Amino acid sequence: MESVKPFVKWAGGKGGLISQLKNFYPFELEDGKIDKYVEPFVGGGAVLINILQQYDVKEAYAFDINRDLINCYNTIKENVEDLIKELEIKEKEFLKLESEDRQEFFYDIRKEYNSYKLEENRNIKRASEFIFLNRTCFNGLYRVNKNGEFNVPCGKYKNPTICDAKNLRNLSKLIQNVRFEYGDYRKSSEYIDEKTFVYFDPPYRPLSITSGFTSYTKEDFNDENQKDLAKYFKELDSKNAKLMLSNSNPKNTNKDDNFFEDIYKGFNINEISAKRMINANAKGRGEISELLITNYEEMNECIQGNSILKKVALN
Repeated sequence: MESVKPFVKWAGGKGGLISQLKNFYPFELEDGKIDKYVEPFVGGGAVLINILQQYDVKEAYAFDINRDLINCYNTIKENVEDLIKELEIKEKEFLKLESEDRQEFFYDIRKEYNSYKLEENRNIKRASEFIFLNRTCFNGLYRVNKNGEFNVPCGKYKNPTICDAKNLRNLSKLIQNVRFEYGDYRKSSEYIDEKTFVYFDPPYRPLSITSGFTSYTKEDFNDENQKDLAKYFKELDSKNAKLMLSNSNPKNTNKDDNFFEDIYKGFNINEISAKRMINANAKGRGEISELLITNYEEMNECIQGNSILKKVALN
């Protein structure tokens, strides 16, 4: 199959980190001892796509508390041709307009999108609105206010790709055996056993008061939520599943902040280099360190040789 990429731009998306992340995948994926993949915070799905293209997994499950995102995945999976027709209409109408009229077109779509809520897990019209807004809004952000209304302004792209029909068709083929469910990460528990690889990509802990960006839904993800997730991580560890989790590294701004060392005591904490892209100030974009936490020791010789891996003591 041809290369497949995420269908949305997504804050915190892992597309640019795949080359590093795959070095930390459990080696049991290669020899077939692991044949199930679960992603409790699917987001843009870059890791899911990579796993499905690289490994022979028999079952895959993906969850998210963004109901519209899950609706898009299921629409792409089951009704991709109807979705493409809707997107092609929007793209044609949008691209023929001048700048000021494009703004009006965008805000009309946004108003319509905010005027109703998704009642079922399948809605082609709403999926097309979601993708249109994502592809034409400022910085490709998905952000909602406390009322759950999408509030990102229109971007200023000269020729945005609103309907990538080829990629949507390829993605549809790739995800036919994936079960997408709307729900909290805990909903994944019943699908996880000793033959499962689980990758967590939760909303990141902010590096500062002003840097938090967790508004993919109207709920926030605070330190108590991070601690609850760590407890869930430990529960799944007792099932002997292979677990990997990404998060921010507090030591980028405070070398004495041991938040993750404390709540993931007993697990492996690795550092990888990432580019911060979501920042209004261009000077605030650049390479930073992120954490990758696993409940297994990586077998990759390059990782071991560079001493990236560190074990957090149990006592």
